Amino acid sequence: MTHDFDDARALDDRSPLALDDLAAFAGFDVAELREWVACGLIDPLDPSAGEWRFEARTLVVVRRAARLKRDFELDAHALAVVMRYVERVEALEAELKRLRARGA
Repeated sequence: MTHDFDDARALDDRSPLALDDLAAFAGFDVAELREWVACGLIDPLDPSAGEWRFEARTLVVVRRAARLKRDFELDAHALAVVMRYVERVEALEAELKRLRARGA
């Protein structure tokens, strides 16, 4: 399956991605993404569904995780921990920005 720019334009939060499509867009094999689901790195919309589907924004998470995995040679479990910290730092930065904008 090939995905090009036209496919990317179709991505939005109203159109969940199937596991195969997520793997193709991210350049990973399905087995690796299944491992990432198992360790909590990414979450399907309905984990009990026969065919997993993901929010389109999961692609951003997968691509970021891929860079961290490559740069720091992390296994899936370490990658999940690092990603949680990255998300927490981003949330704190957003909160700080909001507080500064309020003048607090």
